[in-house]
Formats: sequence, C-alpha cells, structure tokens
Amino acid sequence: MSKYSGFPETMDEQNPFQDPAVTQHSSNTGYATLDLYNPFESTTAPPPPYESTSPTAPPAPSQTPPNKTTPTEPRNYGSYNSQTAVNATTAELLKKQEELEKKARELERRERELESHSLGPGASRQNNWPPLPAFCPVGPCFYQDINVEITQQFQRTVTIMYYFWMFCAATLLFNVVSSLAMFCVDPSGSGVGLGLAILWAILFTPCSFLCWYRPVYKAFRSDSSFNFFLFFFIFFAQVIVCVIMTIGIPGWGFSGWIVSLAAMKHNIPVGAIMMINAIFFTAQAAMGVVMLKKIHSLYRQTDASFQKAQAEFATGVMSNQAVRQAAVNVAANAAQGSFNAPR
Repeated sequence: MSKYSGFPETMDEQNPFQDPAVTQHSSNTGYATLDLYNPFESTTAPPPPYESTSPTAPPAPSQTPPNKTTPTEPRNYGSYNSQTAVNATTAELLKKQEELEKKARELERRERELESHSLGPGASRQNNWPPLPAFCPVGPCFYQDINVEITQQFQRTVTIMYYFWMFCAATLLFNVVSSLAMFCVDPSGSGVGLGLAILWAILFTPCSFLCWYRPVYKAFRSDSSFNFFLFFFIFFAQVIVCVIMTIGIPGWGFSGWIVSLAAMKHNIPVGAIMMINAIFFTAQAAMGVVMLKKIHSLYRQTDASFQKAQAEFATGVMSNQAVRQAAVNVAANAAQGSFNAPR
C-alpha cells in the first residue's frame, strides 16, 4: 500500500522535540514544561509553581502615529478653498437679498400707484405740493409723488432735477443776501442791484418750477413729446440766464464774477460773500448744461417725436373746455356776421 501513498517515506525518523533550539529553550526557561510536569501521572503531588520571567520593556515607537479622524469629524481640505467657498456663498446670499429688497420696493410702488388710481375716473388726487401747514389759508397747488408717478428707470433723473430747482432757488436767495451786503457798504451805487436781485428771486423761483421742472416731470410721467420740447426750449433759456448770472454784469442784480471782483476793492468780506455767490452761479450753469445733455440722451431713447408733440398739442388744445367754448363762440359770431351782412 505504501507505493500508492502520496507521501514519500522518510529514511530516517527524526524527533522534532530533539531539535537543539527546542531543547535549549526548554532548559533556559524558568517555568514548568511538559518534561517536568505530566498531568496524567497518578501521583497526587501538586504541580510545580509557575515562575514568570522578568518582563522586558516594549520597544519605544520611532514616531508618534498620526491621528485618525472619525467618520463624523469634518475633514479640513484646505483653508483657502473653504474660505473661497464661504465668500462665494455670502456674496450669493447678499445678491439675493438685494434682489428681494428691490422687488419689495417695486411692489410697494405699484401698490401705492394702484391705490392712487383706485380713486376712479371722476375723482382727482389730493394736491400735496408745496407742503404747506394746515393753518395756512392757501393750500397746495400740485400733486407730486416721484415714487408713484414716475417710472423707476427715470426716478433718479427727476429727483436730481427737483434738487437742482431747489439749488437754483437757494442761489437766488443768497444773491439777495450778497446784494444786501453790498448795499450796506455802498448805498449809492448798489440800490438798483439790490432791487433787481429781489425781483429776480421773486420772479425766477416760481417761473422755473412751472416752466421747466413741471414739463420735465410730466414728460417722464406720461412720455409726453410736447412736454419734452417745452422743457428743452425753456431750459435752454435757463442755461443762458445762468451764464449771464455767472458773468455778473454791473447793475443787473447778479453777484457774478465781475461784480465780485469789483467789490473786493471796496470791502474784502463783502467781496468774499459775493465771490461765493459767483461760484454758486458757475456750478448752476455747469450743472444745467450736464442735465440738459443727459435728458436729451434719455429723450432719444424714447419714442417721442415732433409729429407726436404736434398731435399731443392739438389734442390738448381741443380737450380744453375754455378753448372749445372760445372756438364755438368765434364760429357762431362769424356765422351770424355772414348771415346779417347786406347782400
């Protein structure tokens, strides 16, 4: 049967327990081994005591092992990338917040506009300008609300024009103050200038509001070509008057550069006051030119035209009750005259 076995037969039988390494290890140990104690012996003697060898210190680690992150611990992928992501998220949130605020303002404006339009076709809005106190016997003359009546695209331009009109009125009032100061220094030669300064302040302040501010307000409110042309014509004259004010011709009632430099010879403080007024007139003229060009560029972006202005003028004239009544009276008088004429 051995010839059919898959394991080769060894010639020399070797005992694995007789190996020198094993015998040496067994002789050097201080604890019980199989040679010293046999549990299957019939003797009742207790087993030999266990003697442990002196423990040896474990070798010191060469380096501290790296800390391993737990699955729930967030990993740090780099401070630069994380900061960039935070900044991008913050910028996006701020942009969305700005858009929401803009939409809220637009909804509020539309709500106010709907409330103002809900008065009905026969009703009229209550006038709110000029803002006069309740005890004043004269009430407001116009209704003005830029946030309601003007499109959001042109609200900034109309607001600038309103503040420009206020600046013009304040400059004319300061012109009266500077002319009064000059009159106190030189009563004989400055009386006419003071009177004209008061006249210009009383005349130009309401006329500028009615003649060029209200037309530009109506033009942007209803996209009126007629009001655009009216504004351009009158405001161009306003710019020319501002240039004349800046020059300061003596005896015309304007504290411009010529009058200011001449006043420096008589009294330096009064000349300084008039020179400040000349600077205001210069700024007024420069701002007038800038706003004229800006509004003209906005006008070219609209569908306004001269033909449309003519049509609006004709429609406005014919829709006026006084004009229609006058036209009817003229036509009736002409017909009656032709009927009564001798043949």
